[in-house]
Amino acid sequence: MTPAPLRFHFDFISPYGYFASLRIEALAARHGRTVDWNVMLLGVSVMKVMGLKPLLDTPLKGPYSERDVHRYVREHGLVMARQPGDPVMNPLPCARAFAWVKQHHPAHAAALAHAIYTAYWGEGRDLGDPASLRGLTLPAGLSADAVAEAAAGDEAAALLRAMVNASLEAGVFGSPTVVVDGEPFWGVDKLEQVDRWLTRGGW
Repeated sequence: MTPAPLRFHFDFISPYGYFASLRIEALAARHGRTVDWNVMLLGVSVMKVMGLKPLLDTPLKGPYSERDVHRYVREHGLVMARQPGDPVMNPLPCARAFAWVKQHHPAHAAALAHAIYTAYWGEGRDLGDPASLRGLTLPAGLSADAVAEAAAGDEAAALLRAMVNASLEAGVFGSPTVVVDGEPFWGVDKLEQVDRWLTRGGW
């Protein structure tokens, strides 16, 4: 039987989600798996459901997280124009665009996620309104104009709500979270453990 894909949950405003997005496909491929990309919203899981402050607004933990992000960037030799303390964009247009593309053009969902992450974190571009998505570089067969138009529509909003609700029902609260055959792993620092889990068949 073909093994189930790794269910990868992420929020575009999460730098750790960005870091994991750069590695998740190679990790899955090493174990003969694919990746099922699923957007979630930290504003819903952390602030509304859990009743917590945003990470950077949390005393002590916020400054540590900024240091940790910079440390990760240096360790992995990444170029990241946006800084963790920069103003956070409205994630809804990007998240809605992703939900719409996954529904109608599933083969391009990962490419869209990479394009958004690269533009937002790698290049520091603000993608907080649907029109800004027109500037994305997307693969053939996926129109940036169509994506931007869809991101402003009711269907994309409904698809996103369904995807976010599904992530909450699966127990997902943070970005990134990788669910392996029903077993959740939260955090980019858990990718090595996911690798070992897949190698050993769990424990």
